[in-house]
Amino acid sequence: MSGRDVRRVVARASTSTHYEKQQQVTRLVLAALEHGVARIFLADEPFRISSRAVEHLPQRSLIEILKYPLTHTARDTETMADLMWAEGCRTFIVLGGDGTNRIVARRYPDATILPLSTGTNNVFPVFVEASIAGAAAGIIASKQLQLEQTCIRCKQIHLLTDQVDSSRADIALIDAVLLKNDELGSLLPFSADHLSTLVLTRAEPASVGLSPVGGYLDACGHHDDFGLVVECAKLGKTKVTVPISPGLWQEVGVKDFKRIQLDTTISVSGAGILAFDGDRSIGLGQSETALLKVCRDGPWIIEPDIIMHKAAAKGLLSRRA
Repeated sequence: MSGRDVRRVVARASTSTHYEKQQQVTRLVLAALEHGVARIFLADEPFRISSRAVEHLPQRSLIEILKYPLTHTARDTETMADLMWAEGCRTFIVLGGDGTNRIVARRYPDATILPLSTGTNNVFPVFVEASIAGAAAGIIASKQLQLEQTCIRCKQIHLLTDQVDSSRADIALIDAVLLKNDELGSLLPFSADHLSTLVLTRAEPASVGLSPVGGYLDACGHHDDFGLVVECAKLGKTKVTVPISPGLWQEVGVKDFKRIQLDTTISVSGAGILAFDGDRSIGLGQSETALLKVCRDGPWIIEPDIIMHKAAAKGLLSRRA
């Protein structure tokens, strides 16, 4: 649903059609079954992407589509993850952006995730052919490679609850930002003038969004055991012009930036709005303070290129006649 919202109109982001997603799901399923998976669970959704993807497959008996009452909200992502977890699934392929992956990670931080992009602007998911993604996920799900030796847990930003009530506890996978003069729930791309403090797990110059604001200054990736804090101000002494959304370039003023070691607490103060991976979700009053901490305690992340190379080296991809 989020892949077709107002951000596609305001910026120049691409959309992925239901048919394209359907074809991705088909290729993911076939590849996973070819690489050791015995059972696959798919989520029911209003566009019948999953059901159409597998309805004519000879292996249809190995695939179950989990149904539940749809709310057409982010709650559906939580529900489908709950149902899959209850069935014993521990490896998830998530088709979606930073926000969708954030929902799954927040729900099941001990899961193993392959975050697969469907053509939108995000940092967390990867662009890789679905056949390769499904193969890598299948190898990990069937435990042909040891998880701890082939994958690492992702970094997360935790909103600590001693300053903000527990009902507002949250995490971000890529960026937590304090915005000034903004609106809760807005889906519009961020305005550079509204940016105050950025806390980044990944500051990647070859990305779109808030991550390159830090990435243009001091790059930080998935494997780096540190994060980055960027203090923004319109009159900041340093300027970076970044694609805050696809095709939407903005100049961001930066007054300071610094690396932060893992498990270091960062304090940000209102009045303002806290946004997590683009979701403007928490308002801070003038006297309120939020504490943010970058930790490496998120889900295990499958990196298809690494998995396939290690599988080939162990002879898992060949058979003797």
